[in-house]
Amino acid sequence: MCPCYGCGALIQLSSIRKQYGRQILMMDASATINRGEKVGLVGPNGAGKTTIFRLITGEEEPDDGQVSIERGVRVGYFSQDVGDMKGVPTLAAALDGAGQVAELAAELKELEHALADPERADELDALIERFGDVQSHYDALGGYALEGRAKEVLAGLGFSDDMMERDVGELSGGWKMRVALARILVMAPDALLLDEPSNYLDIESIIWLEQFIRRYEGAVLMTSHDRALMNRVVGKIIELDGGELTSYSGDYDFYDAQRQLRERQLEAQYERQQAMLAKEQAFIERFKARASHAAQVQSRVKKLDKIEKLEPPKRRKTLRFDFKPAPRSGEDVAVLKGVNKAFGARPIYRDFDFMVRRRERWCVMGENGAGKSTLLKMVADAVPPDSGTVTIGASVKLGYFAQHSMDLLDPERAVIEVLQDRFPLAGLGTLRTLAGCFGFSGDDVDKRCRFLSGGEKARLVMATLLFDAPNFLVLDEPTNHLDIATKEMLVDALSAYEGAMLFVSHDRSFLAAISNRVLELTPQGPLTYPGGYSEYVAASGHEAPGLRS
Repeated sequence: MCPCYGCGALIQLSSIRKQYGRQILMMDASATINRGEKVGLVGPNGAGKTTIFRLITGEEEPDDGQVSIERGVRVGYFSQDVGDMKGVPTLAAALDGAGQVAELAAELKELEHALADPERADELDALIERFGDVQSHYDALGGYALEGRAKEVLAGLGFSDDMMERDVGELSGGWKMRVALARILVMAPDALLLDEPSNYLDIESIIWLEQFIRRYEGAVLMTSHDRALMNRVVGKIIELDGGELTSYSGDYDFYDAQRQLRERQLEAQYERQQAMLAKEQAFIERFKARASHAAQVQSRVKKLDKIEKLEPPKRRKTLRFDFKPAPRSGEDVAVLKGVNKAFGARPIYRDFDFMVRRRERWCVMGENGAGKSTLLKMVADAVPPDSGTVTIGASVKLGYFAQHSMDLLDPERAVIEVLQDRFPLAGLGTLRTLAGCFGFSGDDVDKRCRFLSGGEKARLVMATLLFDAPNFLVLDEPTNHLDIATKEMLVDALSAYEGAMLFVSHDRSFLAAISNRVLELTPQGPLTYPGGYSEYVAASGHEAPGLRS
């Protein structure tokens, strides 16, 4: 049985060593997760964070060291690989992690259909008897309470009652990801392992998840590119970097400040030692040929031999991108007048008037189905209005980032080839620098698009968009799949951007840093706010339109 039993640690990693080929992910790495702790797992891309999860679940074994889990502890793991989902209602899929209860729930559904089937009327007595037995067993195991919890979780993640009853196979990949997350949350294990749980969630669902985790009595270990989410739920950070695990008590901002302080201290220690070594070496070189100083020279040589030399401190690579100055546009960048738009019988916009002026940065808020992406598509001329006009102003050069943009990348083209195709007049050195700003360094520029992750594809599309210096950016969820470092680079770049913006985002840190105007789409009609997202929250009393009390 695990040696951590009774020692206070729920999960313990002790002197872990793990490598793949020549890549060493962990070397003598140790960390502890205690019962009830909410822990953020952070580190550079490729550091091995997902491997940590897989070691804890037993999907992988360490090359050396030990992973210990307290006796009887149930571990639930949400990853980005949801597997195949089809053939059952969404609610049943969410209950699937509950073992026998889930099997009984599925059988009850089958029996309900059978009882309503006139072709099985001759089996009615047997079906009724079986239904009674299954229902009794289901109730005894707390099935109805579990079903209520599953509905509550699904609703929190944005599912309507109708969606809960639909075949899960009809859902998009993003909604299936939510079902997989719901399955783990309904399971209510002693330890929740959450690998990027907010990637496919809107603001309302992220805030619901935030509240769920804060109330959760079990331990949580999570990775997330959402800095606001991490700050609000975690009280401890475990950093995996350079093969080492380092723990910090506090939220993400505290960790970030402590890490930077530690880096400066190590840098100062290294520089002081280098200065001392240079001074001693200079003395040795100056007097080594003089017999009168032989004893002093030998003494200093011995001193240098005994000193433990500090390694140059690792510097966290900082991404930075500077916009080329964009050509100045006219004052009226985009003007919508009397716009009407409907999908089928459902109207989205009625006699809608709206204007974007130079240097305004509008973020668009609204519940699912309010028409946020539709507005951006109409402005970008990707979808026409049913009636009314959408006019782009004089000298406006529009850049449009849409979620499907990543699907348009040629899977057989390498990163550098995509950039060369897009900017044939730019030099190779310039394009390599551009690629480096967006996280593609060294041999990464030769990776084919079919081998890129979702985050890498998003960075590549963003690079092609921003290098060409548009003066009007229309961005639909630009931070999806981006890690915290790339988001911060993008925020820095856009903070100095002098063009106009119209964008949708579920990242509250990004919203607060970039927007200076807010358009909220409500069932009663559009509302505008003169300040940015922070002012919107203060004025409206809610962080997102779907959270009104």
